[in-house]
Amino acid sequence: MFSLKLIEVRNLYTAIESSRGLKNLSPCLVLYRNCHFYANSSAGSDFSGESFRLVKRVAQKNVGIFWDLDNKPPKSCPPYDAAIRLRKAMLEFGFVRYLVAYANRHAFSYVPPEVLAQRKERKALNQLERKGVAKPNVPYLCRVCGRKFYTNEKLINHFRQIHESEQRKRLNQIESARGKRRVNLVAKYSMKMDKYRNAAREILTPKVGYGLADELKRAGFWVRAVLDKPQAADVALRNHIVDMMDKRLIDCVVLVSDDSDFVRVLKEARERCLRTVVVGDVNDGALKRTADASFSWQEILMGKAKKEAVSVVERWKDRDVLKRLEWTYDPETERELCYSDVLSEGSDVEDVFSGNEDGNVQQEDAAPWWKLEPGTVTMNSFSHSRK
Repeated sequence: MFSLKLIEVRNLYTAIESSRGLKNLSPCLVLYRNCHFYANSSAGSDFSGESFRLVKRVAQKNVGIFWDLDNKPPKSCPPYDAAIRLRKAMLEFGFVRYLVAYANRHAFSYVPPEVLAQRKERKALNQLERKGVAKPNVPYLCRVCGRKFYTNEKLINHFRQIHESEQRKRLNQIESARGKRRVNLVAKYSMKMDKYRNAAREILTPKVGYGLADELKRAGFWVRAVLDKPQAADVALRNHIVDMMDKRLIDCVVLVSDDSDFVRVLKEARERCLRTVVVGDVNDGALKRTADASFSWQEILMGKAKKEAVSVVERWKDRDVLKRLEWTYDPETERELCYSDVLSEGSDVEDVFSGNEDGNVQQEDAAPWWKLEPGTVTMNSFSHSRK
């Protein structure tokens, strides 16, 4: 029984180590992670559950998501939720390894009209609570210390006066420390800092726009702001995609945009035998006609894209199998395959294919008949004599 378990662990380690997705991790860490998943799976299952899904996902191709925030900002959904749902949907195409977003500086100060309306309603409600006209059914709770307040303004003032100042002190201590002491301070305050950040997202209004950059970074995106020039974000994003294709870091390109300027990039990706997926709201746009698959933002947010992506991957697999099974007739190739054992140096088979029965006779009959020496028997005279 122990030997069987040891074989299973060894097979699991070999499968993970040979994949490209976890190359940079140490073997001990990879084995620990997968054994942890294996221990949490259902009893009696042999290499199934979370461990099997992880190995299957790692063995898939690398996916890169490239987001044009100038053309397609998240309007109908908070940025963090939109980024997480987009990432989950694209996981069906492979291991999402790269998440990149580009935008001009003014895009990060954009606030959707729905959010502006909610802020106005919240401000009016705060005034009514201050005057005592409106009272909340459930008191406001501070998620850091657990204190209760009957007005939202008192909760905000408490959070800024106490918890925000404590957070500032912690950051100053970490910045002033060096070496091992800094590492110990980060480990000491990590839980308190995470607790503060989670509470601040709900209590404090983002100072810069809609909090787009911070929310996308929290979701795992690499966000880059460019200068406020026409097509600056498009050029930077296009160069980033081409650079990653040149380095062969991705196998599937996911473009979040409706800008037709990216058509050439998608065509180049298809010429390099890469999969292309477009997420946009234009139903019959140039990008969707060029890409292998396309989804709308509504399908991403509602979860339909994740289900449809499974059928898209199956169609891709069937198409790859059919391409490998296609047969084309090439006379030269067939000749080399069929007569590779017969053809050799000094063989007369080549003369037979050229229409001559004997290479020596061809050389003798090359001269005109009136220039032949007396007594020479030609092929034509030999055939007439036989008749």
